[in-house]
Amino acid sequence: MVGYIKDITVDYKTGKTQVTLLLDTKPEIIEELQNEKLDISFKKPREKRSLDANAYLWVLIGKLQDKLEISKEIIYKDLIKSIGSYEVIPIKNVAVKKFCESWSKNGLGWITDTTKSKLDGFTNVIAYYGSSSYDTKEMSRLINLVVEECKQFNIETKSKEEIESLLKGWN
Repeated sequence: MVGYIKDITVDYKTGKTQVTLLLDTKPEIIEELQNEKLDISFKKPREKRSLDANAYLWVLIGKLQDKLEISKEIIYKDLIKSIGSYEVIPIKNVAVKKFCESWSKNGLGWITDTTKSKLDGFTNVIAYYGSSSYDTKEMSRLINLVVEECKQFNIETKSKEEIESLLKGWN
């Protein structure tokens, strides 16, 4: 849901912050939530990558697949690890397998590695974010990386200007 903060005041009786919102949604959707305790968060909307940029990423991965005779999935996962958008999370040893399985359900690029933790009874899980969560900067790095990989194997790619145009074509 997208909207705007219209007004911020302080309730003089409780001292709590009161926020008035203008939302781009139908009132019926909000009315059913009125007077309910809610978990609320505010964040600025980010630009999503364009389907053209995402499609081009997969075209290049397909060309690498043909050249290297390696599956698209393996190439994609290697690229994701190379970009390095991840969190290191100490998890109890007994919960590592379940966490890794759950994390991977987010999508193909949501992968995990493990390393030994300094905490007794814990394992450090390196949880990589898939490209579906990438912002403009991360997606640019991913596409530039796959372009460089293609150039190493003499695979033709779009010109630098065309690639920049794709990366600027956000939804």
